[in-house]
Amino acid sequence: MRRFRFVLVLFALSLAGQAGASKSIEEKIVGFVDAHDHEAVALLQRTVDMNSGTMNLDGVRAVGDVFRNEFDALGFETEWIDGSPFERAGHLVATHGDRGPHVLMIGHLDTVFEPDSPFQRYEPIDERYVKGPGTTDMKGGNIVVLHALRALDAVGVLDDLTVTVMLLGDEERSGKPTSVSRARLIEAADAADVALGFEDGDSDPTTAVVARRSSTSWKLEITGRPAHSSQIFGEGYGYGAVFEAARILNAMREALAGEEFLTFNPGLILGGTDVTHDPFAARGEAFGKNNVIAESVTVTGDLRCLSFEQQERAREHMRAIVADNLDETSATITFGDGYPPLDRSDGNLRLLSMWDAVSRDLGFGPVEPVDPRNAGAADISFTAGRVDMAMDGLGLMGSGGHTVEETADLTTLPMNTKRTAVLLWRLSRGE
Repeated sequence: MRRFRFVLVLFALSLAGQAGASKSIEEKIVGFVDAHDHEAVALLQRTVDMNSGTMNLDGVRAVGDVFRNEFDALGFETEWIDGSPFERAGHLVATHGDRGPHVLMIGHLDTVFEPDSPFQRYEPIDERYVKGPGTTDMKGGNIVVLHALRALDAVGVLDDLTVTVMLLGDEERSGKPTSVSRARLIEAADAADVALGFEDGDSDPTTAVVARRSSTSWKLEITGRPAHSSQIFGEGYGYGAVFEAARILNAMREALAGEEFLTFNPGLILGGTDVTHDPFAARGEAFGKNNVIAESVTVTGDLRCLSFEQQERAREHMRAIVADNLDETSATITFGDGYPPLDRSDGNLRLLSMWDAVSRDLGFGPVEPVDPRNAGAADISFTAGRVDMAMDGLGLMGSGGHTVEETADLTTLPMNTKRTAVLLWRLSRGE
């Protein structure tokens, strides 16, 4: 019996020692992040002051070069993926390690602010807040990734993970088709166990994103019989393309509006006798006369769903409505690729539970899932069904995204860097 008790004591001491060592590592991680926060803020300012609007290809590459140098210095192998096949700047991929769980960390280099925007510079408001293009969306998120990995390296545990970092150059205006522009991301997801995204989510540090709706496009093309307007509604003349467009859009609204997590939006409509549409510029021209029955209508829009099943069901409804034409009209609808849905899986919820525990242990409080209606499409969605666990919304947070009022809360930079680094450490230990 004494021998058994002795073994139990040794086991308890061993567990206590392991817990103590783990706590010590986490304390060192926190200490490193605090000690180097000024470096993180300086890098944020440097990159925000570099314009990288999606179509400023040279600017996107220049910001990519800055991060590439940082990852090179950290011992990562880096590669620039040329974006010319999808008419964008390209993507930065950085890899490190060959043991432990494989974590894919996702960010992007581009912003919505092109060189002709008046919003170009990093501007401190006070000690806590700064304005600037891409502060939260999402150069700050990229810096969370970099400094969390630096913290792990500084305390000697980075080699316990296999890490792939992918900073895309066209998140705000994706190159087409996405099967090409997202091919390397999909390949990385297939090789990974866990995916972490560093968008700012709904800019609330008490939430994280475990489900995102899809964002795909659709195009409706309608043809009517042109004739003098005095003959409209008559036999052999029908209702014209504009009335058919109105019928289709209203029927879609009646059939689909109100379904949970489902939205569809007609964003552009052109109608008349002659219509030209430039999909790249998202604009067009239409000519028509009041006394001529409209011959052509083009409508484009988006469709957002929480699951592939919901998406396909909505598309079937839309196809059926489009096919039931008014007299002397015809219509077709086509669906483009885009961002797939990220459904709320059990694995994603487990990852959120781990993030919640880390947040509580570090004194930052509990974390709950974001309402999917408050989280737009993002590149994390391309990992859906390819990794065991995925979560997004872990970057620098603030307000005013996609506007000239984009403002970052700098207190969330060290907060999310610490939470990310400790989560990675615990993942490496299988906790």
